[in-house]
Amino acid sequence: MSDPASTVKRYFEIVEDLSSSLDALLAVLHPTVRITEHPNAITPRGAVRDRDAVVAGFLAGKRLLVAQTIEVHELLVAGNRVAVRSTWRGTIGEGTDSIPAGTELVAHSAGILTVEDASIREHETFDCYEPLLPDQEAAGA
Repeated sequence: MSDPASTVKRYFEIVEDLSSSLDALLAVLHPTVRITEHPNAITPRGAVRDRDAVVAGFLAGKRLLVAQTIEVHELLVAGNRVAVRSTWRGTIGEGTDSIPAGTELVAHSAGILTVEDASIREHETFDCYEPLLPDQEAAGA
């Protein structure tokens, strides 16, 4: 699985699968990976994450969510770069101060990834979250 599209698909499969292992994630991440998340409703200031921060987020997601899916709609490949259009859905397990348990979050995403040595070297993501439904907002207030 050395072509960039296969590497990106595998990465999304690992992230989506709440039962996937940390070893599986590390196997597809480049040692010097950098993930840039542009500002959005969940991360208003955006974030740039190195490998340690990516691992921490991966593990936190497994604790927070009871279900998640990533539907990849389109991949465009140019050399070692892959553009991805996808929809992410995650269902909150234990509620937080601002989001009640059982809430489904939905983000429509566009990402640009760089693959190096059959691993994800860079991932820049633009996530557009759907608004919470009024009853979900009231439950979280």
